[in-house]
Amino acid sequence: MSLLTAQGLAMAYGPLDVFEGVTLSVAAGDRIGLVGPNGEGKTTLLRILAGQLQPTAGVVHRRRGLRIGYLPQDPPPAAEKTLWEDMVEVFADLQAEEAALQELAERLAQANGDADLLALYAERQHRFELAGGYEYPLRIRQTLTGLGFRPDEFDKPLAHLSGGERTRALLARLLLARPDLLLLDEPTNHLDLQAVEWLEAVLLAWEGAVIVVAHDRYFLDRVVTRIWELAWGKLTVYRGHYSHYVIQREERRERLRREYEARQAFIAKEEDYIRRNIAGQNTRQAQGRRTRLERLLAEAPLEAPRQRHQLNLQWQARLRSGTIVLATHNLVIGHRRQPTPVRVMERSGGLVYTGDGSVQPGDEVLFTAEDVLLKRGERVALIGPNGAGKTTFIKTLLGQIPPLSGELRLGAGLHIGYLAQIQADWPPHATVLDVLLAADPHLDVPAARHLLARYLFTGDDVFKTVATLSGGQRSRLALAVLDRRQANFLVLDEPTNHLDIESQEVLEAMLARFNGTVLLVSHDRYLIDAIATQVWAIADGRLRAWEGNYTAYVTARQAEAATAAREASSPAQDHRRHSQAERRRRREAEKQQAAIAALETRIADLEQQLADLGAALAAASSARRLTEVQSLGERYARLEQELHEAIETWAALEQ
Repeated sequence: MSLLTAQGLAMAYGPLDVFEGVTLSVAAGDRIGLVGPNGEGKTTLLRILAGQLQPTAGVVHRRRGLRIGYLPQDPPPAAEKTLWEDMVEVFADLQAEEAALQELAERLAQANGDADLLALYAERQHRFELAGGYEYPLRIRQTLTGLGFRPDEFDKPLAHLSGGERTRALLARLLLARPDLLLLDEPTNHLDLQAVEWLEAVLLAWEGAVIVVAHDRYFLDRVVTRIWELAWGKLTVYRGHYSHYVIQREERRERLRREYEARQAFIAKEEDYIRRNIAGQNTRQAQGRRTRLERLLAEAPLEAPRQRHQLNLQWQARLRSGTIVLATHNLVIGHRRQPTPVRVMERSGGLVYTGDGSVQPGDEVLFTAEDVLLKRGERVALIGPNGAGKTTFIKTLLGQIPPLSGELRLGAGLHIGYLAQIQADWPPHATVLDVLLAADPHLDVPAARHLLARYLFTGDDVFKTVATLSGGQRSRLALAVLDRRQANFLVLDEPTNHLDIESQEVLEAMLARFNGTVLLVSHDRYLIDAIATQVWAIADGRLRAWEGNYTAYVTARQAEAATAAREASSPAQDHRRHSQAERRRRREAEKQQAAIAALETRIADLEQQLADLGAALAAASSARRLTEVQSLGERYARLEQELHEAIETWAALEQ
């Protein structure tokens, strides 16, 4: 059954037509990815479907009583309440019912066993339990934690949250409200990998329908079952997830190209016949063909398949670096309580950055690194949660801050090209052309404009000021500046941020054929999967290196966890654990198993207590023992909450 349909939607702003003739349908259970180049109207279409914007033409039909949840890209205004209070508002009906039950319990206490009142209380308490009245605080904690909020932030005022945090808070509220149709505009923008994976799991189990605008191709592969492409003012529907869409899109483009060429050949053949015979013996046939051709072109004008201008990335390293590009030894990354200068030594033609030998009290340790090695031609992806130390590692690599301890060695012959996540050094009133010329004073204006055209800055675009650029335009300008570095070691911090999907595909192809070395900090799992030869993962204060791409990393991590679990549960393996590290891991596993066993005993005991209480409650209700019913009901609710918390803790330990 359709939740929502639309026919003939069009949107225009003055003389600018954004899209037209858009017809669509959304059924219960649909998970749809809305993709297309920036500026094609994806956000506008979502706002129309949400009822926040009226189309220029066309109509939207929504099922009666349809509940729609809309997550915009821009953060909502900060209300005068805390994060927890904002979440609890979703359950206002349950809170009202909880208050009504309390009032009813007080009336029961004074009613001397009123049978009708007792029956009403039992019925409403049962409905309250079925509606999740005893579970919603647990759901709130799970959702906020899943989206990256710490427990100590739950009571933080919304006004003290950043824009990205307010957007995450709104997403949490929408997930808790469980609308029939969820409209999400770039929901992964402010989430780290762990939170994105959590959101994927939630959406895969979502009972309603979802339409999501996202540039995260891996996310689209995991979550959606259909793709809507909005391009050239038209909506085209594709089956399957993102990777299926790419194949179908190229097949469709090739089919349209062949059809166009075949039609061109037919028209040329007809026109040649008409030209040769219009004044000869076959003039009537020629006139007939001309009439039919004119009618054909009037009814279906000949249009060449349109191809959007794409980034033209041609990066190649001119100078060859040494074999060893980067190596670490006993490296500890973090921040000194008292800043110290970077200590630099030269070794074998390269540079070595060292700490002063030890971590001091008050220093902030972000992570320790196992000894890693990056060779010429490799492409490594550095991943980890927000705040784990990825950007600090880059600053250490660039010689901007010293390591806390150990050493980081850069090889000989390196020319580093660094792409920062945020371009904060550009003057806001400088033009696009000014920024590029400042980056390379040897570049003349015609050459600079030619280069900028490859990054889609044409005509008067080169005179736009930095302050007026969109996120995508800033990213493209940063890539153009990096182009002039002619680096053989690219250090890229979130290079696909703000790039549309087609630009991401071009960047991915360029990095795959780049003849230098790449260190990539990214949440873009699709990009990592496509190009990485190593993954350096930061977790629990430690950096580890894994061979292969993202899929290989996930597979190896899962296999390692499974092996550790088997060894922890197998007494026969205990005799082989003789090293200090192995003994420590065994003790930790044993502690965890003991905690699990204790929790299982506790859960069994709570379940038995609940069963006994349920029987006692039924008996007291039948006997109309009012005070006992109230007391048993309150105790039952407390024990049920304890059981939920024990099961949640047990599930976390079992992972």
